[in-house]
Amino acid sequence: MNQSLKQSLNRCGWVNLNNPLYVHYHDHEWGVPCHDETRLFEMLNLEGAQAGLSWETVLNKRESYRAAFDQWDAEKIARYDERKVAQLLADPGIIRNRLKVAATIGNARAYLRLREELGGLDDYLWAHVDGQPVRNSWKSLADCPAKTPLSDAISKDLARRGFKFVGSTIIYAYLQGIGLINDHVQDCHCHGR
Repeated sequence: MNQSLKQSLNRCGWVNLNNPLYVHYHDHEWGVPCHDETRLFEMLNLEGAQAGLSWETVLNKRESYRAAFDQWDAEKIARYDERKVAQLLADPGIIRNRLKVAATIGNARAYLRLREELGGLDDYLWAHVDGQPVRNSWKSLADCPAKTPLSDAISKDLARRGFKFVGSTIIYAYLQGIGLINDHVQDCHCHGR
């Protein structure tokens, strides 16, 4: 699809049309139901890394994150030591925040426990919505909430299980990103999907 056609489609107002990564993310990932364990784990950590920053900043660093965190292999990440942490904190391709790096390592350990107990994030998350995505019908971005009782409940339970950077607002954004919730606004070309 050529660039002028891409820009002529109606999209949610948060998309930076000048960033092809952002346009692709909006059109092909955001609001699309995901059942891939690796991507579910990746997105949980990227949403946490985004805290206090823009999603576009994290999205632009996504490939660097994949390389730095062993393609989101939770078993490898759970074994990271101080030497690996120092290497990560020196990597300009990721957000070099000690708390966020430590949270990712802790999240890998919490994920492995959750996987052992419940089968993984796919089973765990989709059970909250009986396997069917929540499809909202907002007229504008201003109508979309920052959190809901669903994100509150998942946030609280993930924190209880040892996950970090999983506040309700972060979890709501995560649920949108993995398609558990479809919040494309009514005039967006992705709304009816």
